[in-house]
Amino acid sequence: MQEVQDSMKQRVGVIGGGQLAWMMGAEAKTLGLELWLQTPNASDPAVARADKTILADLQDITATAKLSEECAVVTFENEFVDLEALGKLAAQGANFRPSLAFLEPLLDKYDQRRCCEKFNILVPHYQAWSLTDGLPEGWQYPLVIKARRHGYDGKGTFVIKNEAELKALPTGLEQTPLLLEAFVPFEQELAVMVARSASGDIRVFPVVETQQIHQVCHWAIAPAAVNNTVEDKVIHIAQTLAENLGLVGIMGIELFLTPAGEVLVNEIAPRTHNSGHFSLDACQTSQFAMQLQAIAGLPLGSPDLLVKGAVMVNLLGFEHSDSDYDHKRQILTQMPDSHVHWYGKAGASPGRKLGHVTITSPTDDRSTLMAIAKKIERLWYAQSDE
Repeated sequence: MQEVQDSMKQRVGVIGGGQLAWMMGAEAKTLGLELWLQTPNASDPAVARADKTILADLQDITATAKLSEECAVVTFENEFVDLEALGKLAAQGANFRPSLAFLEPLLDKYDQRRCCEKFNILVPHYQAWSLTDGLPEGWQYPLVIKARRHGYDGKGTFVIKNEAELKALPTGLEQTPLLLEAFVPFEQELAVMVARSASGDIRVFPVVETQQIHQVCHWAIAPAAVNNTVEDKVIHIAQTLAENLGLVGIMGIELFLTPAGEVLVNEIAPRTHNSGHFSLDACQTSQFAMQLQAIAGLPLGSPDLLVKGAVMVNLLGFEHSDSDYDHKRQILTQMPDSHVHWYGKAGASPGRKLGHVTITSPTDDRSTLMAIAKKIERLWYAQSDE
């Protein structure tokens, strides 16, 4: 019996089998942990790195019950979860990290806003809204409309510049709870990863600058070229949320820096996040290792940079294709100090995250790192793969 319990202590379950779990899989082996998955398809990226896979829909609560019975702790690859159903498993002893209580105020973007205000954290002006209500008095264009649940990578988010664009919104949104937000004329878009252990130890990763196009991250630069005051504000926000919400695991926070130097929270992801991918190659401990350390009760590593600077560029799909883009990847691999991560997904489509490349650098000069990002994008999005 003791051997079974010792084995369970080294076994981590993940609901999801995409690229985030795929990257977690490599770090699990380094830490001496077993990784079990619940994911619907044998072709999902993380299956190749898992010790065992339960093939089932992510909402299949029977499969999640089995996962929780076999694993000492269960974590999440995304936040699209059924809290009520998972709550029944938690009542029966399932150990979810981060906890369901932590997730509850973060799954709905309206609740996220209220949560931030509770801790005196600045957010854009907002209100709950329905498309059938018409634009409330006092709101001006441009403005932002977001689906309160299940939006990601730009899906369910609309930047509206005028009345014609408002009227052109998909009719299906009429039944969707929405969030109406003031558009923030930001100076920079920033992001930060923060981890916290069950004992309360907190680690904050370097603050990064990101470029979002149509609400999809294209690249991230570490560290962000911001002054100490701005950096301190971001770190304070990260620590405040991690501590007050009782995080055990890791979360990503996207923020706006205004021309006046104010820092506003844009969105919170209660998991590993695209803006932290650079940490795999540029930090002493990656965001994926840190998540595993936190949820498995291991000592947290250091998030400090190993290099002066780094740039991470997403390799997004730009066409419908079955190509693995080997030629482009070979060129990227030959760039100095490059680290190419290819997720092995079955087929490309516009906007799909196929992989990413990180370039480590002896300089943190913003213009130099931006030039590297633009060079990679010119190569990747060139029309020919010859």
